Amino acid sequence: MLLTQRKGLVCTLVLSCPEKKNVLTAGLLVEFSERMLEFSKDDTIRTIVIRGAGDEAFCSGYDISALADGSVSPGSGVMKDGNPFRPFERAVESIMNYPYPVIAMLNGYAFGGGCDLAVSCDMRIGADHIRMGMTPAKIGMIYTPEGLKRFIQTIGLSKTKEIFFTGRAYDARRAKEMGLIDYLVPRAELASFTYHLAEEIAGNAPLSLKGIKRILNLLLGSDKMAEEDRDEAENIVAQGLWSHDLKEGRAAFLEKRQPVFRDR
Repeated sequence: MLLTQRKGLVCTLVLSCPEKKNVLTAGLLVEFSERMLEFSKDDTIRTIVIRGAGDEAFCSGYDISALADGSVSPGSGVMKDGNPFRPFERAVESIMNYPYPVIAMLNGYAFGGGCDLAVSCDMRIGADHIRMGMTPAKIGMIYTPEGLKRFIQTIGLSKTKEIFFTGRAYDARRAKEMGLIDYLVPRAELASFTYHLAEEIAGNAPLSLKGIKRILNLLLGSDKMAEEDRDEAENIVAQGLWSHDLKEGRAAFLEKRQPVFRDR
């Protein structure tokens, strides 16, 4: 479920599935993209805040049960029209292409797709009790080139390698040091700090906000992958989706046990 709250020039989107730690499902992601598109047509929404329901999780990531179900095969064009990650990428694109700034209010832990969703925002404010991490290597998944690029642009190449190669969960202090969080504040002050900043931003000249964000996006998008390189990367991701290791990683996650990977 996706909840909407509006106050003045600031709108809040709440990922609301606390019983499942605000997990991202395909349906929620489609709704998210549609809502962001709707908001983009309203020039009076000058800043968006994204948060999770409750105070335990911002977002626990993409719904693992939706992966590795045997419906995808190598060479099937999975990374084209049938890309299972497409709802997630569209949601991320709706954040990055939103004409005004978007703030992630990290009120709880953010792992996997939840961490990536936060990274796609223009700014991230975290409470001091949270943890963050990227766990695809823990379940045998190969992450998309678009996702890896977002992390490189945000925290640099060496730290991107570390968090993806290790799959570690980082505490709030270390996440701040790595650049995953812009502001780290006491848990009790998170909402007041976030909305003070959101209102400060929203009160600035709308033409400036839109123009600066658009130019930044143009600059960041100037280093596009060559077509042959993109095809190779997408084939690698597709091979991973069909692999034994991803099926094993998914099963181990759901069964709460250590996976046994076989490199196939």
